[in-house]
Amino acid sequence: QVQLVESGGGLVQAGGSLRLSCVVSGIIVRLNDMGWYRQAPGKQRELVAGITSDGHTKYPESVKGRFTIARDNAKNTMYLQMNSLKPEDTAVYYCNRMNNYGIPIGSWGQGTQVTVSS
Repeated sequence: QVQLVESGGGLVQAGGSLRLSCVVSGIIVRLNDMGWYRQAPGKQRELVAGITSDGHTKYPESVKGRFTIARDNAKNTMYLQMNSLKPEDTAVYYCNRMNNYGIPIGSWGQGTQVTVSS
């Protein structure tokens, strides 16, 4: 059974930074394509960063150059470094396994709230 435990969210001023963590159990992150997603109030959940099993990363234009996805194979943990945060980045952030198209696979964790004040 896959378990995903996200942490590291909080309240930050615009222009600030946060580093999110996702401790994963039940699968080996380095053998899977993994992604970070977010869901803002009233909006659909969207992919904000993905990393394939062979280390290729992808980002939507909205976060490219500001967000960086990484993984620690020894800790089986995913990270999302978020810099130059904007109020529109406010959302609940989740990690999950994903397929080749960035579609999430499996159930979700509880997520971690990120709030960016202007």
